[in-house]
Amino acid sequence: MKDQQRREFLKTVAGGAAAIAPSIAAMAEEKPTKERIKIGQIGVGHAHAAKLSVYRKSADYEVVGLVEPDAALRKRAETQEPFAGLKWLTQEQLLNTPGLQAVLVETHVGSLLTTAEACVMAGKHVHIDKPAGESLPQFKRILDSAKKQKLLVQMGYMFRYNPGVVLLREFLKKGWLGEVFEIHTVMSKVVDPASRRGLAQFPGGIMFELGCHVMDLVIGIMGKPDEVTPFARHTSKLDDKLMDNMLAVLAYPKATATVKASAIEVEGGDRRHLVVCGTEGTFHIQPLDNPSVKVALSQARGEYKKGYQDIRLPKYLRYVDDAADMARIIRGEKSSDFTYEHDLMVQETLLKACGVPVV
Repeated sequence: MKDQQRREFLKTVAGGAAAIAPSIAAMAEEKPTKERIKIGQIGVGHAHAAKLSVYRKSADYEVVGLVEPDAALRKRAETQEPFAGLKWLTQEQLLNTPGLQAVLVETHVGSLLTTAEACVMAGKHVHIDKPAGESLPQFKRILDSAKKQKLLVQMGYMFRYNPGVVLLREFLKKGWLGEVFEIHTVMSKVVDPASRRGLAQFPGGIMFELGCHVMDLVIGIMGKPDEVTPFARHTSKLDDKLMDNMLAVLAYPKATATVKASAIEVEGGDRRHLVVCGTEGTFHIQPLDNPSVKVALSQARGEYKKGYQDIRLPKYLRYVDDAADMARIIRGEKSSDFTYEHDLMVQETLLKACGVPVV
């Protein structure tokens, strides 16, 4: 991504995301003023599949049905609040539902791309949960098809509309941090033994599972790196072969970025962070899930003073803004802030950071 392209990206995302911040409660109380968008979901096996509750509470959407071919997963889901009372369909039935416009793809990670490709081939907008599979050629094929049909592919990276990240983009757009020379990110937690066994099937390990969220942010700020150097370690005493302690260093002409992810950090959620250092200031978000921001500036900027200061932010509710943005894009009220090229760049860099071949 060239410097001009990166500036335009930051400008667009900062402006677009700032305009979308309803709470779930507010969404539930909204009165429909426009025809609801018909949407369905395929899969309940993904760790974030329960996000369907956001769409059910939104005045923008009508959830027409749910697909899950695995009998055990379906039986469990039938008793869970996000899925209770919904109509169960086959994938073919869902994709042939009259008026269906969009599909949430929430299968197990190994089936995300195959399912998403079927949806795009059927002419539907898709939200694909993360990460975007292990086959870069297949993901590119999906993106190319969606672009040709003018369909939205929205990735499920959960910090895109985080108020701390939105504010960071505003600082970058205005040049208040100067030239960025360093980015440091951490995305960790403790993963239980059963979940570790499931993740161990992917050679990308915990970087593939967790690091993708912050990789999306780094690429959004800096663009495609010149080099990606992965460091993968299995640190736990458990003999499950999961790469559970991972680091990637991204090299740029005048900057470096580090992306760290582990499955063994006690209370790792509280240390999840994004730090951006520039020649005129530093912007530190921690924790990411309930963002708190500390900023240092070389001089006063707007309402912000010289030196270090804490910035209070509203509580962040995942996926609410993603759903609202998807509705606006589908209705033609705006274009997507995240291009097909951006998403492909994120996935290519992620696979390199995992030490996984990209061909």
